[in-house]
Amino acid sequence: MITVFFDGKCSLCSAEIGHYKKIVPKGVFTWVDVTKSTDRLQRLGVSQIEALKSLHVQNQSGQLFSGVDAFAVLWRAIPRWRVLGIVVKLPGVYQIAKILYRKFADRRFKRLSHCQALMS
Repeated sequence: MITVFFDGKCSLCSAEIGHYKKIVPKGVFTWVDVTKSTDRLQRLGVSQIEALKSLHVQNQSGQLFSGVDAFAVLWRAIPRWRVLGIVVKLPGVYQIAKILYRKFADRRFKRLSHCQALMS
């Protein structure tokens, strides 16, 4: 199974994950809220702060992805989103998506009080 590590205290993140949960076939994903459980991430060498800064996904082979690469893995495993998972990795599109995601993720992290509380 693919493991998706997400920020369960972020309303936008929770809404997006909620949507995926409704449309994906059973037995494809394991969903891990990083605000509640960090054990699996720590074993993978990822801090809670890193996990809150960007989406992380571990594929069936155990390889860990973050940011745009994590979304590509996630989307390719969802029938309705598969094409987006392929398109986002195309040259040019990939570089732009990485820049936009990084800006979005940094801004989201700075605006959420539960993220900032960890920085104190």
